[in-house]
Amino acid sequence: MKFNSSLIVGGVMVGLMGWLVPQVLGVGYSYVGEALNGTMAFKLMALLVVLKLFAVTASYASGNAGGIFGPALFLGAMLGGAVGTVAHHLLPTYTAMPGAYALVGMGALFAGIVRAPMTSVLMIFEMTRDYSVIVPLMIANLASLFISSRFQKQPIYEALARQDGIHLPNHKEREEFGQHKVLDVMRNDAETLLAQMSVHEAVERVSSSQFHAWPVLDEGSMVGVLSRTTLEKALDDGRAEQNLIDLFEMLEFPHVHKDHALHQALERMSNAHIDLLPVVNRADIHQLEGIVTLRDVLDSYGVDSIGSA
Repeated sequence: MKFNSSLIVGGVMVGLMGWLVPQVLGVGYSYVGEALNGTMAFKLMALLVVLKLFAVTASYASGNAGGIFGPALFLGAMLGGAVGTVAHHLLPTYTAMPGAYALVGMGALFAGIVRAPMTSVLMIFEMTRDYSVIVPLMIANLASLFISSRFQKQPIYEALARQDGIHLPNHKEREEFGQHKVLDVMRNDAETLLAQMSVHEAVERVSSSQFHAWPVLDEGSMVGVLSRTTLEKALDDGRAEQNLIDLFEMLEFPHVHKDHALHQALERMSNAHIDLLPVVNRADIHQLEGIVTLRDVLDSYGVDSIGSA
C-alpha cells in the first residue's frame, strides 16, 4: 500500500497544533460564539488567528480534508474580536464592544475569501437583525474585497476547482460569451425553397448548393426548414412528386432572432440536427430576415469548421 508523505506531514502538523491548543481543531462555531459574546480572552483569539491559519493552509497543502466556509468565519471572528478588544481597551467611550468587531470581522473575511460581499451583508443581518452593523460591515467588506482582489485575482473556490480539473466560466467569460450575437454572423441573402415545389425539383435545385439545409417559403412566409437528408429520404420513399409543404408534420420550426446569443443558435441546431437556422423577425416568425450557419458560428469563435456547412 502506497502512502503519501505529504498527507502524513500535514496531519502531524495539524495534530500538534490541536494538541497544544484544542480550539484549533474542528469547525469551532462554539468558540466563534464566545468571540461574538465578548467572553474570549484577547491572547487566545490572537493565538487562534495564527494557528488556525497555519492549520487550514497545512491541511489543504498536504491534501487532507479541509474547508473554506467554516475557517473563514472562524478566522474573521477571532481577528475582529482581537482588534475590537484592543480598540475597546484604548478607547472604551468611543468604540463598540469586542463582539461587534468580531461580527464585522467575520463578515469581512468571508467577503474577501469567497468574493461575495453582499452575501456576507445578508448573512450577518440575518444573524443579528441589527441595522447598525450594516454600514461598517459594508465598508469592511469593500476594503476586504479590494485587498483580496489585488493580491489574488482568482477566487479561492475557482482556484480549487481548477486544481481538481474543473474549469467553470467566470463572470467575465460569461459576459464575453453572451456578447456574441446572431446579428454578428448572420447572412442576409439566403437560398430558399418554395413550399409548392416538388421534392424532385427541390433535390435538383440544391444539388450544387454549399448548404445542407434550406428555409422553405410559402408565398413569402417561412413555413419550415428542410435538410438535404430529409429531401433525399423523401425521394427514396417514392415521394418525388409530393410538394415540400406536405413534408412538414408540425407548424413549428427551429429558428433564431437577431438578438439571440450564438450559443442559443448552437443549442437549437443541435436539437434540430441541422447546421442552418433561419433568422426571423421577432414580431412575425414567418418573416425571414436571413440565415445563420454552423460554419459561421464556429468561425466567429475561431474554431476550424472544415467540412461543416
